[in-house]
Amino acid sequence: MIPAIDHPFRGIYVATLTPFRDDGTIDEDALADHFRSVTAEPGIVGVLCNGHAGENILLTREERRRVTEIAVETIGRTHIVICGILCEATAEAVCHAEDAANAGADSILVFPPFSWALSQDAEMAVTHHRTIAEAVDTPMMLYQAGVASALAYRPDVLSRLVQLPTVVGIKEGSWESNAYDRNRRLVKNTAPHVEIMASGDEHLLSCFAIGSEGSLVSLAVIMPGEIVALDRAVQGGDLERARALSERIQPLANAIYGTHPVGWATARLKACMVLLGHWRNGSPRAPITDLPSSEILRLRHALANAGLLGSDA
Repeated sequence: MIPAIDHPFRGIYVATLTPFRDDGTIDEDALADHFRSVTAEPGIVGVLCNGHAGENILLTREERRRVTEIAVETIGRTHIVICGILCEATAEAVCHAEDAANAGADSILVFPPFSWALSQDAEMAVTHHRTIAEAVDTPMMLYQAGVASALAYRPDVLSRLVQLPTVVGIKEGSWESNAYDRNRRLVKNTAPHVEIMASGDEHLLSCFAIGSEGSLVSLAVIMPGEIVALDRAVQGGDLERARALSERIQPLANAIYGTHPVGWATARLKACMVLLGHWRNGSPRAPITDLPSSEILRLRHALANAGLLGSDA
């Protein structure tokens, strides 16, 4: 539900995961519990479902629609539901956006197709987003990918995208402070109403300090209260408290996202959910594999050091 306030999309969102049963199908009961538990933390304004952490590219169209339906049914009356859209073909993306709108999503977040890492141009990017925006009137968020990914939009492209009439925010995941600052300045000079949502899980303190209107991150799955507190500390000018919170957040963020291979991030998050006792089954969907025991042990230590598990766990 979009609250009837100025700047309704500001705040901290949890980029949620997708739990599976032993047979590989979505565990709908666990998913509903997941939505309820992550939004129970005061200060969490909503969720991003079907994002990268939710294994969107590995879900069928019907599964993505069902994930959105469960989110809306479970928390839609009290929290904002944003649905990720990641499709290679624009026509397919339109279908997924229509599914999200029909399921009751408050906003869609359009990710650049992975094939754009091989080749993209301004007209391709603008046409993809404009076509989706013309098909559904649901507020749209953009995704600015990491500078090293070959998926990041150039300044001229980003400038055109934020001027599309339904765009309300950008999940800014440049993963580099100077690029984040440059993009923030560009957006605020071009379309000041568009919210900048910090999305570098390993760089939250610096992004919040540079300036943001919130965040959409999967780290909030396991540290929602700490991330809300970090944002509030920075907004309130309490640098000492912000640094203290970052001392807890940063090592765990690095263990999940900043350790080779980075493609294990979702599997690591799911393993943390099991280690914390939230889930029974933390298996990702193939081709992502379960983690080796050495990795589980490393995550156990990282969670303990962050104060989320007993030191003897």
